[in-house]
Amino acid sequence: MQHPTTRLTPEQVDHYRAEGYLVVHDVLDAAELATLRDAVDTLLAGARGLATHTELYDLEDSHTPEAPRVRRLKMPHKAHPAFDSLIRSPKVLELLTPLLGPSVRMQTSKLNLKSAGYGAPVEWHQDWAFYPHTNDDVLAVGVLLDDFVPDNGPMMVVPGTHRGAIHSHHHDGVFVGAIEPSGIAAEIGRAVPLLARAGSITLHHARLIHGSATNTSGRPRNFLLYEAMAADAWPLAGGHWGDLAQFDARMVCGEPTLQPRMTAVPVRMPFPKPPEAASLYQSQKYMGTRFFEVAR
Repeated sequence: MQHPTTRLTPEQVDHYRAEGYLVVHDVLDAAELATLRDAVDTLLAGARGLATHTELYDLEDSHTPEAPRVRRLKMPHKAHPAFDSLIRSPKVLELLTPLLGPSVRMQTSKLNLKSAGYGAPVEWHQDWAFYPHTNDDVLAVGVLLDDFVPDNGPMMVVPGTHRGAIHSHHHDGVFVGAIEPSGIAAEIGRAVPLLARAGSITLHHARLIHGSATNTSGRPRNFLLYEAMAADAWPLAGGHWGDLAQFDARMVCGEPTLQPRMTAVPVRMPFPKPPEAASLYQSQKYMGTRFFEVAR
């Protein structure tokens, strides 16, 4: 079946290389969005009655079993086929291969759910701090399941920081998954929000500084994310890769390789872990000073 092309233009590739991010508007149509939203609703129904986090559900601090509040679905591509199919679809692969090459591996997926009025913020960080690799052809694919507008907690990025330092994500000797805001005040001052309609897709480099505020609006902001990398970028730390067969099973296009490509990229190892580290939200509770206000 034919599909409308989403192939990146040379100007879009140049923008990604220079600024570290890209917004590709209106990639998914209404039917594709409806399929994904139905899958979200199906999974969220399972949160009722839960008293604590599980392998799938990361719960808001204000969650109760009777009134469930979920802030993240972990590895949704393993829980529902709609999410696995999307990252392997021609539309998405046409966005990835110009940036990562013909052979691409997916590391993980997550669905950050910012419900109206209380959806949790994500403090400033670099994804690279969580999972450094042998080279930095590593990025995140973000699928907007809702419109991203100024007051519903859209992702904000600091252009060009993917070519700079890897900042400490530690506090009191523990990896907390967030950067001390006072150390990047200038960078925060030039952050830009990624605003777009539902069905659009963002791409951001793993070394890019980014974060997002609490959703203070009356509308949801659900954001599906995949971590993807060139097949010859091998993990140095982070992730749950399993054995070689499981590692190679995460290929979404092209061929795996046993020859990692080594480049001179800055690395800080994400250790030691805090007492709770099952998700970024839990790790960031241990940081010293928060930047974003948290809804109560």
